[in-house]
Amino acid sequence: MGNTNQRFDVNLSILFTELPLLERPAAAAAAGFTAVELWWPWIETPTPPQADLDALKKALDDAGTQLVGLNFYAGQLPGPDRGALSVPGEESGRFRANIDVAADFAASVGCKALNALYGNRVEGVDPAVQDELALENLVLAARAADRIGAILLVETLNKPESPRYPLVSAPAAIEVVDKVNAATGLGNARFLLDIYHLSMNGEDVSQVIAAYAGKTGHVQIADNPGRGAPGTGSLPLEQLLDELTKAGYDGWVGLEYKAGDRPSAESFGWLPAEARAAR
Repeated sequence: MGNTNQRFDVNLSILFTELPLLERPAAAAAAGFTAVELWWPWIETPTPPQADLDALKKALDDAGTQLVGLNFYAGQLPGPDRGALSVPGEESGRFRANIDVAADFAASVGCKALNALYGNRVEGVDPAVQDELALENLVLAARAADRIGAILLVETLNKPESPRYPLVSAPAAIEVVDKVNAATGLGNARFLLDIYHLSMNGEDVSQVIAAYAGKTGHVQIADNPGRGAPGTGSLPLEQLLDELTKAGYDGWVGLEYKAGDRPSAESFGWLPAEARAAR
């Protein structure tokens, strides 16, 4: 990939997973990156011991890496779960228990973006009931994000891989973003534009960029097919990133792809070394 003005970060929940969590920030730094993002690292609990939170903060600080994106608790990721906030009962309760924990951790490391995965449809539950619960929980999450000066992200996934996830188009996610902002009056809910998921849904990514760049708070990329590094599939990622820049997007671009059968550090050949450090 040639000239680019984007700021890239590495998602440490999909890259460098051959290493223990606490070793990944240093590995990203060794590969030349100064910014990272994470899914909620403790999939078994929304409320890990403070010692675990402190250890992750120390690993980030020692590596000199800035955490620029963090998911709220979302169940088993990677795995069958696609969020908890719209799932009645225990799972939505776990999400609520996580809200301030995640926000406080984000504040402790200067992270300004919190991503809330919507959650799968549940058999036998009225979708309208799930949507009402989702809005209640997203409002709570948006207020927690606002408390620490952060934005709340709402993400589109893709129907082939997440058939029970209801937000499988850009307009569906934008509708939720608008509802949250209307309910809170804070204006800090934003769209997470994931180029891989949009392309898997068959959407015109250029059209999505043109329509929604102004409501986008974070971008993630992987090539398609295969969810590999840029250049392993057929997506015109360089062109799409240029379109984002021209549309006014100047935020982070998260590398959320699979390294394949090689160490993660060997998957960045497409990106010049000088483009990896935040400028």
